[in-house]
Parts: sequence; structure tokens; C-alpha cells
Amino acid sequence: MRLGALGAALLVGVAGCGTGGGGESIATKDTLVIGVAKDQPGLGLRKPDGTFAGFDVDVARYLAAHVENKPKKVVFKAVQSAERESLVRSGKVDLVISSYSITPERKTKVAFAGPYYVAHQDTLVRQSDTAIKNVRDLSGRRLCAVTGSVSWQRVTVERNVRAQLVRVPTYGDCLTKLTDNSLDAISTDDLILAGFAAQKGRAVRFVNAPISDERYGVGIKQSDVTGCEDVNKAITSMYLDGTAGKLLTRWFGTTGLHLTTTVPQFEGCG
Repeated sequence: MRLGALGAALLVGVAGCGTGGGGESIATKDTLVIGVAKDQPGLGLRKPDGTFAGFDVDVARYLAAHVENKPKKVVFKAVQSAERESLVRSGKVDLVISSYSITPERKTKVAFAGPYYVAHQDTLVRQSDTAIKNVRDLSGRRLCAVTGSVSWQRVTVERNVRAQLVRVPTYGDCLTKLTDNSLDAISTDDLILAGFAAQKGRAVRFVNAPISDERYGVGIKQSDVTGCEDVNKAITSMYLDGTAGKLLTRWFGTTGLHLTTTVPQFEGCG
């Protein structure tokens, strides 16, 4: 009887884990709506024909094809930084894969699978501006602050650098303002900056003074533990079968960035 009771308890525990805490899991869906950026070259960019291209987009396709049970169809939805949490929580997207750094504050609203990559925050300036050599040199300078992003806070709050914030809705707007001399610097993830640098060529340059690790996570509903665990398994497969390395080389291999091709340490689901 004791063994029978123990077996029943174990079955109840396994069943509880499988439900993901209530609600429909991405594992049971035939189609996944995945939020990606539309204005970040190299990561997520909407092309004139309406399709999306970039590292995050290719990662999204891989994960959807390798989530357990069966491959999923993918519908991409363009998302801005400020709306990522609300779109996941409302169910308007199933996942967000959009240079979405894992932070304690964000984890109070959504769960994260991954990270699927660990980037590093650096700074992009105009090629002609040789005075900016590190984050401290941004004091008094006009720094781009994208609504919903935490990158600018790493400069002004965490390092107490008194930069002048220029608030804009997207990183595409940052690049426009940098090149037309409406601001002096963009400080954010090096993969985002690498895409911009490739787009603008010699008009801009890297400061090459990283200030943080940015752990790119896959945003998912907090209740979907099963889906989160499935995504983690797919991310592991993406690294072990060499796909992650190939995608990183495809999109960033010519930028001079040091690319990491080992499986990142996961957050853990639940």
C-alpha cells in the first residue's frame, strides 16, 4: 500500500508539471505567433516584401521546428521593446524572440526560456567622434534611450553616468538620429550594434568597451512551464547540432565580434 501511495503521488507530481500551471501550452499548438523586431539589422528586420530576416528570426524558426510533440507553423509579429511583456501576458504572441534581455524586473511579468545567446552591451558612435573611448565618456553626451529597453539604464543608473537622454520608440530611430547628428551614442547589445555598423559602414564605429552581459531569453507565459522546458531542449539541440554556430557566423561572422558557440547556462523554468 505504501508503494502504491508513493507511485500515485509521483504520478500526480508529473501530471502537475505537465500542465504548465494551467492554460494552453505552446507544446499543444499547431501554429506559434512569435514576436520579433522589425528594425534591427542582423537580428530582426522586416523586408520590403513583408517577410522577416535575421538571427532571432532564424532561431525562432528552429525552435518552432524542434519543440516536442510536432513541428509548428510560425506566424511572425513585429514587436517593439515597450510592448513585449504585455503581448506575452495577453496571449497575442506565444513567444518573444527579440534581443530580449532577461532581467529580474521582467521575470515578475513573464517567464524566460534560455538564454539562447549571451551578448554584451557596447557603444556605437559616429566614426568622426574619437573622444568617446568608454562608457564614462558619455557624460554630458546625448544618449539614445529606447522606450521599454533597459540598456540606457545600465549607463545612467547602474554606472551613474550623467548622459543626456534622447527618447525614441525603436533602435532604428537611434541609428537615424546618430547619423544625422541628433544624438551622440547608442549603447546596447553588441549584436544589435553589429547589424547597424554593417548597415552604415564607415559612418559609425564600435567603442569596443563592453559593460555587461545581456542574456537573450525567449519570453513565454509564466504558466507555461512545459513549453518553457521544451524550448530549452530545442535550444540545447540548436547548439549541439552546430546550427547556432552556423547562424551566428551567417549574420555576424564579418563584424569582428567574438561569437560564443557553447550552450549558455539556462535560467530554469517554473
